[in-house]
Formats: sequence, structure tokens, C-alpha cells
Amino acid sequence: MFEFLKKINLSLPLSFARQDGFVALDIGSSSIKLVETVIQKSAYRVVHLGVLPLPEKAIQNNLVVDQAPVVETIRRLIQENGVKSNKVISAVPGRAVIMKKIQMPMQEESELEANIEFEANSVIPENLENVNLDYQILNVIEGGKKLEVLLVAVKKEIVNSYTDVIQKAALTPAIMDVDYFALENMYETNYDTKVGNGVIGLIHVGARYTSITLLHKGISIFTGDLPMGGEDFTDNLKRELNISAEEAERFKLTGVLDGHKGLDLETTLRPTAENLSQEIRRTVSLYGAVPFEEGEGLKSIYLSGGSARLPGLRELLQERMGVPVELAESFRGFSLGRRIDQANLVDLAPLFAVGAGLSIRRPGDK
Repeated sequence: MFEFLKKINLSLPLSFARQDGFVALDIGSSSIKLVETVIQKSAYRVVHLGVLPLPEKAIQNNLVVDQAPVVETIRRLIQENGVKSNKVISAVPGRAVIMKKIQMPMQEESELEANIEFEANSVIPENLENVNLDYQILNVIEGGKKLEVLLVAVKKEIVNSYTDVIQKAALTPAIMDVDYFALENMYETNYDTKVGNGVIGLIHVGARYTSITLLHKGISIFTGDLPMGGEDFTDNLKRELNISAEEAERFKLTGVLDGHKGLDLETTLRPTAENLSQEIRRTVSLYGAVPFEEGEGLKSIYLSGGSARLPGLRELLQERMGVPVELAESFRGFSLGRRIDQANLVDLAPLFAVGAGLSIRRPGDK
């Protein structure tokens, strides 16, 4: 994974009036996940975890459109989990971010800072006054003559919609990351990125979208989203079984549906799982990272997100992709505080993948 993941900071103000530490908030389309970690003896320790649902239409088109329930949910998470930290690390959806790779002549970083905005004007399809802009050097190429640079731009309207609810919850936004990069950060923290050749896939099945990140030797080579997620499984159950949305969601989560004894959840979910698996394979194949025995092809996949543990999904994806598919162990490289239920965390770990990656970010990384 490239170091951009650790370093992006979308130029948010940070008040140091209180030094209460940092807490990560993964504000998704259907829920907010809280992760607080501290550094102890050069290792990360999880001290607080929490998750609460959001109303269906609170977040739409990558924006917080109904602030009141989001603010209240953040407050409840902080209070119910006994969090004292007031500086927040959060993220915007990767699908809302403009990313461009450019090449620039070799130069000192002080020069690069001055020249990057000029270069961005020609490749970012937005007025730079309307975006938060950042960059990361990816590589030195052509024998040291050029730099490969990744530009990242996010509309201020999008960033502000998230920072506004954080501030209204009486917290201070410290860093806004990108969820793609938080997933990479999670992977790098928990797994050995230097082992062997080939491509690693990080697939995060959220409520409305499934994100796909491909890593080669720890460096991100592709990111993208499919407009499919956990809500598609619920909607298809509702339609096929002629039941309410509440009944469909409960059946999806528990495998129990009143009046339908003997109905197998995995079998019922399989058509939707098949569609999602086929779309993932098509996306990966179009990029050229299909699995093969030797060389640089796809070698394994780590599956995360709220729907990662749906019965049969991991196994079907493994069958269709032809490579091992594992549930992401989001806290594999972390120690756990006394309040964390280790047995329960095994089931919940894929849900907290983005939050885990956010939780170890700090201002000044860049």
C-alpha cells in the first residue's frame, strides 16, 4: 500500500484547546461506527467500539442531508461508550473523491507544494476554489527524472456536510480521510504486505455500495465502487417473499422469519450473492487482475463491511473468483482493552474495517 493512506489530510482546522485524544467515526449510509485506539508500547490498543443505525435517508448522494439524526447518533455513541476524546478522525466516501495520477519533473518538496495547484488546474474537473485538494508522491520514475504524484480533490460541500455534524455534536474534526484509504490502512496494519507477488483484493460490502480496492506489493493500483450492497439483499428478500422491509431485514440478520419454517436463508440469498459476485469478477477482470498460477494476478481477497458475513457470500465469491476469500480481521494487529468483548469482536470485525483504519490516523502524518 502506498503511504498516501497514512498521510492524506484534507486541510481541516484542528483546535488543541483540549488534549483528550482522538476517536474515529465511520459515518456510513446506514450506520455510524465508532473506534477509539491508543498507542501503548508502540502498538495499537482498542479501548472503545460502538455502532448505531441511521435513518434510511439521513445520508444521500454522498452528503449528510438530514443533520439532526446524525448529530444525535454521534452524541449517543460518544456518551454510551464513555468516550472522553473530542477530536474526530472521519472519512468521506471514495466514490465522491476525484483522484488523478500525474507526472512532474523531479523537484524539492517545497517546490512541489508551490507547483501542485498549477498542475491540478489542468486535470481536476472542478474549480479549485470549490474543493479540498491534497496530494501524495507515489513513486520516482524514469531514473529519478520524474515524480509520479496522486492528486485527490473533494468538493468542500461534501467535506463540510460531514464536519458540520461532527461539530454540532460538540466534537472537533481533526482529519477527513477517504474510506478507500482507510481500508488500505487497516490491511497494512494487520497483514504482511511484503509477502510474494500478485494482487490482493479488498472488498467492502456496505449498505448501498460495494467498494473494490486492488493492491500490488502493498500499493493501490485500482479503486472503484459497485452500486450494490446490503440493501439489495434486503430488497430482494422483500420482493421474493412478499414481506415487509422490517421482516426482510430481520430475516437477513437472524435467519428467522415468522410463518416460513424451514426456509433456508443462504439459499434465499444466493441469487443476489451470485449477481454481486459476478459484478465483482467482471470489474476485476476488466482491470486485468484475474487469478492465474504464476505471475502478478489476483492471489487473495479480504472481505469486509456490514454484509460480509451473510451466509454463503464468502464461499460463493471464493468459488467465482478462484482465489481464497477471507473475512477481514480488522483488529488482528491490535491489542484489546478490558471493555472489548473478544468473542463478540470476531463476528463484528469486518463491520469495523474502515473505522479500524481511521483510528490510527493522526494530524501531522503528512
